Amino acid sequence: MIPVTVTFMLVDWIAKGLTDGTFERVGGVIRNVKTKQIVTWLREQGANNSTGKQLEELGRSLQATQGILQVTSAVSILNLGVSVIGFVVIAQRLKELEQRLQQAQKVLNNINNKIDLSFYANFRAAIELATNAFTMTKIENRRSSALQAINRFLEAEHIYTEYTDIEIEQKSQIADEYLLTLSLAYLAEARCYLELEEHDTALRRFQEGSRVIRSRIQKYVKLLLTFNPAIYLQPQFRGQIDLRRLTRIYQWLDPTLDENAVFDMQRMNLFMLAQNPNKWIESIPAAIWDSKVDWVGKAIWDDPKPQIYARLPKTLEVVESMIETNRRFESYQTEVQAISQLGISFHDWLKLTPSTEIKPDGAELMYIIPSKPLELQPSI
Repeated sequence: MIPVTVTFMLVDWIAKGLTDGTFERVGGVIRNVKTKQIVTWLREQGANNSTGKQLEELGRSLQATQGILQVTSAVSILNLGVSVIGFVVIAQRLKELEQRLQQAQKVLNNINNKIDLSFYANFRAAIELATNAFTMTKIENRRSSALQAINRFLEAEHIYTEYTDIEIEQKSQIADEYLLTLSLAYLAEARCYLELEEHDTALRRFQEGSRVIRSRIQKYVKLLLTFNPAIYLQPQFRGQIDLRRLTRIYQWLDPTLDENAVFDMQRMNLFMLAQNPNKWIESIPAAIWDSKVDWVGKAIWDDPKPQIYARLPKTLEVVESMIETNRRFESYQTEVQAISQLGISFHDWLKLTPSTEIKPDGAELMYIIPSKPLELQPSI
């Protein structure tokens, strides 16, 4: 068994590695940039997203302006670790998504675009079934109920994959909600296998989910970047959006790109945008602005450009949030791999906590540090 240190404080050598660029945070792990070896797992204390603020503060203290931590204002619907996103949290996140779609439905009903919310009830029932399964004392009853829940989660995966594909194809404003729901379906299924200590099966389901989810998030990100991503570098966004921020998005799509490469990609785009700004407006995807929804009640001679441009900083936050969600989901794989390599059970992994250290006030992150960097199959 490989020993681990569990602490509420970021140790100096990891802080130094983050500062000088030796290490990077990707989802819920800190890893060596070159070797991809994992040096730390991050775990929230509490099952909410308040750690986003602490991550930002951590990033600022470690010169995050250089992009070292890749921490932005984007908030992911997923937690940093699979260990702190159990069925109760999944149910909470699912409820949030359902409420967001209900709000969207009120608007979309005006253009006869119906949202099918019926399967959310089935998904919620599956989560309740899984929750009850793991409170049962008899092993055979627990396993039987868990497998029933897994079958329902598999059904949810198929349904929300189809919904996601349809909405992306239609360049819809709700495609991201279905993508996030799909992520929760895969997560709930894998979590069942982890509760049953079926680590290999859980890992395979995470790997399958990563392939399905990443390919669709890539399509969605490219959709929101539009045919001319230079639109995000307009002078009016000075102080909000810079080339470094855009580069981090492109590096998720293609890690070989640097700022110079991204600028070269946008050089002609900037020129075309200056020559004919209306061309971009005419081709804007409905995912950003839909005249049938967003221009209702406006005079036909009014200029929509100010409203559209005002929406772009928020759109870029959506892009960053989806990328962060994808990174967190993919980092769950390394967590499952680590459980096996460290030689402990999932339930013992859940119980890890500093043995003598008192939790400082306001500390929302815990660091799990293996005695030596772990070489795990790269998935992120």
